[in-house]
Amino acid sequence: MNTPVRVLVHGASGRMGQSLSRLAPERRDLQVVAAVSGSRPSQRVVDGVPQFAASELYGVPNFDVAVDFSLPAGFDALLALCVERGAALVSGTTGLAPEQQSAIDAGAARIAVLSAANFSLGVVVLGDLVRRAAAALEGWDCDIVESHHVHKKDTPSGTALALGASAGQGGAEPRYAALRAGDIIGEHTVQFTGMGERVELVHRATNRDIFARGALLAAVRLADRPPGRYTLRDILLADQNATAG
Repeated sequence: MNTPVRVLVHGASGRMGQSLSRLAPERRDLQVVAAVSGSRPSQRVVDGVPQFAASELYGVPNFDVAVDFSLPAGFDALLALCVERGAALVSGTTGLAPEQQSAIDAGAARIAVLSAANFSLGVVVLGDLVRRAAAALEGWDCDIVESHHVHKKDTPSGTALALGASAGQGGAEPRYAALRAGDIIGEHTVQFTGMGERVELVHRATNRDIFARGALLAAVRLADRPPGRYTLRDILLADQNATAG
């Protein structure tokens, strides 16, 4: 797109939403046109961006893509709005129910959707390494240990489940363990254990901004895509191929 991608930030009062709003001005290829929070905002305009409550969602201005880091309770209305307006959706909301996942599949027939548990570019690479290790280490035990801050509600984390799916693609049967302590942003260890040896693949996030930057990149890349359900890996590979070409 020659003009900036118009972005709606959904879940703006949360940690990720605040990071998105703070980092978005770094990119010249997008513009935040509205921010939506669960409760009524104390200010109607912040740094030139109109603020809305979730109950006012249908009053937001037109946008090209919504970036969502909220809670499952607010997801359905946002997906419906994106489908109604023909806007793309990038969602990092975790803990969605099976019926909500089915709704994403249905919505992807009409709009471009990227739903991911983790928007770290390093985790995308980790998933590939886990799949390859699982395929090479047939019969080894596979354990995934994840650690997050005390306020994280879903367990195992969505990222741990995604890494488990990668391990499953390689033939492993992962087991999970979760820790909730202090202010840990996110740590994931995938351990393969054989007789007399062990392989560990680890990703540690030390700054939450990596997730926000990954989501903003995804928003720009997804905004002009045809309908379908995409992954962050799809976006990265497209970016690399375009650079190589």
